[in-house]
Amino acid sequence: MTAVAGDDGFTDVAELTARFDAYGYLLDEGTATALFLALRLGRPLLLEGEPGVGKTTAAKVLAAALDTPLLRLQCYEGLGADEALYDWNYQRQLLAVRLSEARGDRLDEADLFTDRFLLERPVLQCVRHRGAAPPVLLIDEIDRADDEFEALLLEFLGEAAVTVPELGTFVAERAPIVVLTSNRSRDLHDALRRRCLYHWIDYPAPERAAAILRRTVPGAAAPLITSVTEFVASARALDLDKPPGIAEAIDWVAALTALGAGDLVPATAVASLGAIAKTPTTASCSPRPSATCRRAAPPDERTTMKITDEFTVDAPIDRAWVVLTDLEGIAPLLPGAQMTGREGDDYLGTVKIKVGPVTSEFAGRASFVSRDAGPAPR
Repeated sequence: MTAVAGDDGFTDVAELTARFDAYGYLLDEGTATALFLALRLGRPLLLEGEPGVGKTTAAKVLAAALDTPLLRLQCYEGLGADEALYDWNYQRQLLAVRLSEARGDRLDEADLFTDRFLLERPVLQCVRHRGAAPPVLLIDEIDRADDEFEALLLEFLGEAAVTVPELGTFVAERAPIVVLTSNRSRDLHDALRRRCLYHWIDYPAPERAAAILRRTVPGAAAPLITSVTEFVASARALDLDKPPGIAEAIDWVAALTALGAGDLVPATAVASLGAIAKTPTTASCSPRPSATCRRAAPPDERTTMKITDEFTVDAPIDRAWVVLTDLEGIAPLLPGAQMTGREGDDYLGTVKIKVGPVTSEFAGRASFVSRDAGPAPR
């Protein structure tokens, strides 16, 4: 049996995935299937997910893969029909009235509301498109618009039509390709959801995230990609205002690579933190007890950042050795350190570490593996 390409240009999900891959977008199976069904069934597709997971880019790549125009409607609070559907060219109407008066002609009201004075906005442009293939209409961040705006889209989403009271109803010749995105900053009404297919785009798994980073930042070192992937995955387990998405990970790897970093080290990590932390709270977050940085995990599963420091003590070695091995006495002198108890030979405590704007607190225990009773080692 031979698969035949449909009007959407793709024979199956695998071909759609391959076409996206050719444009540098690595689709997961769920997203690829949702896009394929939306095309094959002629239904709008609502993509939801956290910011930075690739919802908007998916629509852009879809238009490129189909070699069809992309019409983008960026939603915002207060968006109305005059910016989304259609408007009238009032300046041109006024000029027509003045010219008619100058010529002594009679101009009826109906003469002012004709196709000549109609301004097509993205939704109406999509409906009236007459190309070989329908355009991709991206209605981006629909959750930013007011509730009332959703009602303006119901006719279009359900019937591929837009009604202009003065001119009548325009119906698309072919089912338009419509992708709506939402970051879930508010709930969307059921009436809109019923008119769409739905898919949630989750954060990519570490293996897929690493593959995306290798594809989008080809000059990045392998250890850097691995470290950033693990760090970003761990950061999402924290209580952050803006958890980093794959878009932020791409920006961070690109920034670190531009700084010449071959791995994730404190100096360049702090210098480039603005590529991944988008709010002061995110930048200075403190891990909760349930955060990844405190979970019990085998050493090979932990995301670690090694911080080293050294200093010189202006004191005789024997005296310094006595003080340094007195953990209960020295803990209060160490910035951010606090001893919370003792269990046998184990010392319990916490330490708060600040690297640039990032502050993290860790709890643990320490013990002496060996302790010389004689003079300090030299």
